Amino acid sequence: MLFQTNDDNVVFLDDYGEVKGKVDFVDAGGDTVDITSVYVAPSERGMGLASRLMGTCARHLRFHGKKAKATCSYAKKWFGEHKEYADVLA
Repeated sequence: MLFQTNDDNVVFLDDYGEVKGKVDFVDAGGDTVDITSVYVAPSERGMGLASRLMGTCARHLRFHGKKAKATCSYAKKWFGEHKEYADVLA
């Protein structure tokens, strides 16, 4: 299980390098990104992967001094449930 962080997404790769989940975000100006989608492959759903992806994304953004807004409904819900990352929200 490998999480990979990039300039515009965080991906979860299986043992064969296939993307099984990802969080996409785009530059929203300044130090802010917009989290536009969270995706988990059907075969991986129900195991908390989306939440783990969001946690990795939030830590990545925090480390790089970025703020997030969330147009993705799952990302909005996740931030609402994880107040420990309130400082990451724009």
